Amino acid sequence: MDRDNFGSRFGVLVAMAGSAVGLGNLWRFPYLVGTNGGAAFIIIYLIFVFFLCLPIMYSEFIVGRRSQANVFGAFKILAPGSKWSVVGIIGVLASISILSFYCVVGGWTIDYMVKAMTFQFKADSQELSDMFTQTVTSNYEPLIYLLVFLALTGLIVIAGVKKGIEKYTKIMMPMLFVMVVIIAVRSLTLPHAEEGVAFLLKPDFSKVTSRTMLEALGQAFFSLSLGCGTIMTYGSYVSKQENIVKTSVFTSLADTVFAIIAGLAIMPAVFAFGISPEQGPGLVFVTLPHVFAQLPLGSIVAILFFFILFIAAITSSISLLEVAVAYIKEEFKISRALAVGISLAIVTVLGALCSLSQGVLADVKISGWNFFDFFDKISANIFMPIGGFLIVIFVGWRMSRADYIDEITSGGTLRFHKWILIGIRFLIKFVAPIVIGIIMLNGVL
Repeated sequence: MDRDNFGSRFGVLVAMAGSAVGLGNLWRFPYLVGTNGGAAFIIIYLIFVFFLCLPIMYSEFIVGRRSQANVFGAFKILAPGSKWSVVGIIGVLASISILSFYCVVGGWTIDYMVKAMTFQFKADSQELSDMFTQTVTSNYEPLIYLLVFLALTGLIVIAGVKKGIEKYTKIMMPMLFVMVVIIAVRSLTLPHAEEGVAFLLKPDFSKVTSRTMLEALGQAFFSLSLGCGTIMTYGSYVSKQENIVKTSVFTSLADTVFAIIAGLAIMPAVFAFGISPEQGPGLVFVTLPHVFAQLPLGSIVAILFFFILFIAAITSSISLLEVAVAYIKEEFKISRALAVGISLAIVTVLGALCSLSQGVLADVKISGWNFFDFFDKISANIFMPIGGFLIVIFVGWRMSRADYIDEITSGGTLRFHKWILIGIRFLIKFVAPIVIGIIMLNGVL
């Protein structure tokens, strides 16, 4: 069965950036920066990105491109007859778990985009709070938008890698960056905007604690979609000519730059109207509509913002869906269309449970969590860190040094100083497993 591949270097870059840039960049990163020392947090975050996350990303790229197969088939090819293919199963389970609750929030973004286009936002915070509660607890409305979100995701994935994922991310990612810059410029022109900028970027090392370190580590790890199979799957569609080191660095930088620009789009506006920024999802779906309702041309800004949220959500969701689709398609030798249908059917059922857990199924618990929180916790605290841990162990200790060098140097066509090659391998073999172990212990304790 012939495999599809990315058709251009730009396509690879925007697809990878799309996988990394998601909803968390638009509210979680700015909040963490502001409450954990501002620029001090960003410095710590960047250290983790370049000394921990990049080695993990290199490892996933190496396994994906070396095997030219899905996350399960990759280990059957590279370690035949061994138990390593369990890493692929973990990746598939992680991607499905994340997409199960992610599609619910993706549906909310479409719902709020419609609300913005029909001018439903009022300058009354209580009304907006009630609107959000009614939106997420409804038995029908969020399910409809969830289905719309998954259908749009499926349509892109069913078209294939080159004609679907690459084609649409080439359009959506530049659009996403342009729109968030436009809103940032508008936000920075508001009175007292400098307070929001200071909240984000003024370094305050007195706020740096051990918890700050773990939060920076967790944000770096999960923002870049490590350990859930997306990078490995996308890597399997990358040609031997591509520089995986440069691509990984670009992805990490794009993700960080977008998060900072998103912070500059959100926080100055929040501070301009004297609103607390420490509200998590409520910041996006309750507080910001309140801000938009008070801005000149605020309705237009609101439409742009929720369209940005939607694009950020769907570029990540297509990468998550592709992990399961590639696995089902290649391992069961069926068509892409049928693999997409099976994957969407599974995610739709789980997503519906996650959506209804905000309302009618709120009292149904698994280990004390509702369905939404359960899939969030098992993906973030179990599947992703274990997957990332096993991948770096595989590349660092199971894969031969010759194969590692062949992939990093793109078959010997790229020249790196030997100490760079040694340094990357050292990070993969020793540093990354130890630090990921700390993440896993933090999730358990």
